Amino acid sequence: MQTFTLVKFRTMSKDTVSVASHLASSSSITPLGSFLRKTKLDELPQLWNVLKGEMSFVGPRPNLFNQDELINWRNELGVYDVRPGITGLSQIKDIDMSKPALLAKTDAEMISTMSVANYFKYIFLTVAGKGQGDRVGR
Repeated sequence: MQTFTLVKFRTMSKDTVSVASHLASSSSITPLGSFLRKTKLDELPQLWNVLKGEMSFVGPRPNLFNQDELINWRNELGVYDVRPGITGLSQIKDIDMSKPALLAKTDAEMISTMSVANYFKYIFLTVAGKGQGDRVGR
C-alpha cells in the first residue's frame, strides 16, 4: 500500500473529524459540498493524482490510513497490488466503506476480471450517473 495525498474539493465543514464519509454526520456537508457530491464534481481534483501516477481512472477507491478493517481485508485479497482509482466496480454497485469485507471482495473481483472493455464500462457508467458515491451517515 502506497500512501499519498488525495486531492479533493472540501465538501464538509473544516471542523469535521477525519473519518470515512459513512461515519460523518450529514450536517457536516456544506451546501456547495452537497451539490459537488451529487454531481460527482468533487472527484475532479483527483485527475491531478492520476496525472502524477498515484491513481488510475479505474481501480479500488483509496482508503484512509485509519480504516484498519478495510486495510486488513484488502491486504489479504491483494487489492493493494494495483493502483487506486477514481471509480470502479464497488462504486457502480453502491458499495461503500461501511462494508469493508464486501468492499474488499468486490475490489478483488474487479481486479481479477479487469479488461479494456470493463475499464471503459466503469468510466461510462460513472459518468452516466450509476452509483451514489460516498454515503454520509446519520
